Amino acid sequence: MPPWLRSAALVALVLALVGVFLRNANLAEVWHVVRTAHPGLLMAGLACLFTTYALRAVRWRVMLAPLGGVSLGSAFGATVIGFAASFVPPARAGESTKPWLAARREGLDPTATFATVVIERMLDLVAVLVLLGVFLLVFDPGVAALDPALFAAIRGGGLAAAGAAVAGMALLMVCASRPEVLARLVAALTGWLPARARTVIRELAAAFAGGLAVVRDPARLATALAWSLPLWIVIAAQIWVVSLALGVAMPAAGSLLIMALLVVGVAVPTPGAVGGFHEAYRIGATAFFGADNDHAVGAAIVLHAVGFVPTLVAGAWLMARDGLSFAGLGAEAAKAKDEEMHR
Repeated sequence: MPPWLRSAALVALVLALVGVFLRNANLAEVWHVVRTAHPGLLMAGLACLFTTYALRAVRWRVMLAPLGGVSLGSAFGATVIGFAASFVPPARAGESTKPWLAARREGLDPTATFATVVIERMLDLVAVLVLLGVFLLVFDPGVAALDPALFAAIRGGGLAAAGAAVAGMALLMVCASRPEVLARLVAALTGWLPARARTVIRELAAAFAGGLAVVRDPARLATALAWSLPLWIVIAAQIWVVSLALGVAMPAAGSLLIMALLVVGVAVPTPGAVGGFHEAYRIGATAFFGADNDHAVGAAIVLHAVGFVPTLVAGAWLMARDGLSFAGLGAEAAKAKDEEMHR
C-alpha cells in the first residue's frame, strides 16, 4: 500500500472512532467534568504511570540477563522512549524501538533483543487474563446483569485469548528449546528465495531463537511473570484513581474489567490508540458502572492524557539527551535493521 494511502486510511479510521466516541457527548459538560477533576487523584495516576515503566524495566532486565543484560537506567529509558514513539505517527516504530535502543547502548544482538519484547507481550496477555479471571470469580453478579451481551462477549473473548496465549507460549517454548524446529520451518518457508536472502533470514531466525533464552529457564520465566502481575495491578490502580478523579464511581476491582476492555481498545492500529482506547473505556464505564456518558467521555480523555502527555515529554527529553529525535528515530531503527540484514 502506498504511504499516502496508508496515511489517509489511518486518518479516516481515527476520525471514525473519535466520531463514534463523541456522537452523544455534550462537549460543554465534558469540559466541565475535565476542568473539575480532582488534582490529587490525577497526581496519584501520574505516579502509577511511571511506576509501571519502572516495573517494565525491572521485568525486561530479567529477560535480557541471558543475552548479557542491561542497566536499569538503560532499560527504563528505552521503555519510556518506546512507548513515546508509539504516540508519534512519523516514527511509527512503537515498542520495536525499545530493543533497538537497548542493543545500541549495551552492545546486544538486536534480533535476539527483539525476541524478549515478543515474550513481554505474551506475559502481558497472561497477566491481564489472570487478573480478569480474578474479577470474574469475585465480581458482583449485578455487573453482568447490566449488559449481559457485552459481559458474555468479554468472557468469551477472555477464554479465546487464553487459548491463544497458551498456544503462543507453547510455540515460543518449542522455538527456544528446539531451535532446529524453527530452523526447519524457516527453511521450508524461504526455500523459494535467493540463496543470500535465505541465509540472512535463517541467521535472523537463529538470533531470534537465542533471544528466547528466558523461556528455557523456568525459574527466570516465572520471575518475569511474577513481575507482570504487580505491573498490571498498578495499571488497574491508575485506571481506578483517574476514574474517581473524574467522578466515575467504580469499585477498585472494577478497574480490572475496564483494563481488559482497554487492552482490546489499544489493539486498534491508530497512533497512541486514539479512538479505540477512548471508546473502549466509555463503553465499560457506562455499561457496567453507571457512569453518565459525559463523565465517561471526560474520564476517557483524561485517562488517555495522563498516559500520553507525560510519556511524550519524558520520551522527548530522554531522546534529546541521547542526541535522538522522534523524526529521526524511525530512520535510525530502519537503518540498523538494514545493516542487520546485510551484515
